[in-house]
Amino acid sequence: MNVRSNRSRAVVLLGTVLFAATAGACAKSEEPASTAGAGSAPAATQAVQSAAPGAATCTLDQFGGTKIDLKTAKVGFSQSEKEANPFRIAETESIRAEAAELGITNLTTTNANSQFNKQISDVEQMIDSGVQLLVIAPLNSDGWGSVFAKASAKKVPIITIDRKINATACKDYLTFIGSDFAEQGKRAADEMAEALGGKGEVAILLGSPGNNVTTLRTSGFKEQIAKVAPDIKVTFEQTGNFSREEGQKVTEQLLQSNPNINGIYGENDEMALGAVTALKGAGKKAGDVKIVSIDGTKGAVQGIVDGWIHAVIESNPRFGPLAFETATKFFAGEPVGQDIIISDRAYDTGNAKTDLSSAY
Repeated sequence: MNVRSNRSRAVVLLGTVLFAATAGACAKSEEPASTAGAGSAPAATQAVQSAAPGAATCTLDQFGGTKIDLKTAKVGFSQSEKEANPFRIAETESIRAEAAELGITNLTTTNANSQFNKQISDVEQMIDSGVQLLVIAPLNSDGWGSVFAKASAKKVPIITIDRKINATACKDYLTFIGSDFAEQGKRAADEMAEALGGKGEVAILLGSPGNNVTTLRTSGFKEQIAKVAPDIKVTFEQTGNFSREEGQKVTEQLLQSNPNINGIYGENDEMALGAVTALKGAGKKAGDVKIVSIDGTKGAVQGIVDGWIHAVIESNPRFGPLAFETATKFFAGEPVGQDIIISDRAYDTGNAKTDLSSAY
């Protein structure tokens, strides 16, 4: 469709400009980043979108913190979900690898295993233990008041990654680094509209409730579908909690009530792969139901190669270089953006096979 092709060209142009600006700063053990449609397989490093004119920033003086040397500082990283999900595996590995690359010798990592109370307790314990910088992948967007109170009392800056916390940047936390989740939903809608020729019935496998990723990936998709393909109707929505097992179960229920569903939008790859298993179990053939998802895991990109998935919008989990680059600038007194939005590529039938090695 014209909408999708125009959007893809814009992403390519943006990625080209950003690569030139950020390759030297971000490239360490990985090759420079690229974006969708660039031909040969791009590598892993995140690329930052250009900030809007006048976008809010934060400095060490504004925040009220103390300058530290990251190499000797006590740094904490809080992971939200068990590392069975490829996104979480790649995210934690990226934090650890970049810390080692920079010579940070005192890194503490915790995993909440999808228990929000545990994540709050983990983070509070790290603050009590004297961490001087926190990087948090939050499970939920709300409920962080006790953490902010402790961190504020000790002037511990918090960098949030991949999910945003509903609080005040440069006060409760330093900055958010992540994707434009509504835009991801819109791009997924463009892909679905193209796959279905602008008409049909679509089911949404919703992510976990209580965080902005699910909310924005859903609203972005619905708004864009209504705009570019009003004859596509969303006839089923149910949470799969970003889990492959639950994605499979929900799709099995879907196929019982609507065996002729035309498309499935999975708000992450794990749920989409669960849907593939359900479709196979129901006797469907590859391509009978068009699947579009978000993440960029190797399993999902291989699903495109095999014909079971139509397209995948990337959500790059390799936050290590950008998180520590941001912290370094902050502690050096330089302004950092209060929202640092990364550019995400896309995989489709035109590049999935050649670019499979860039998936995680």
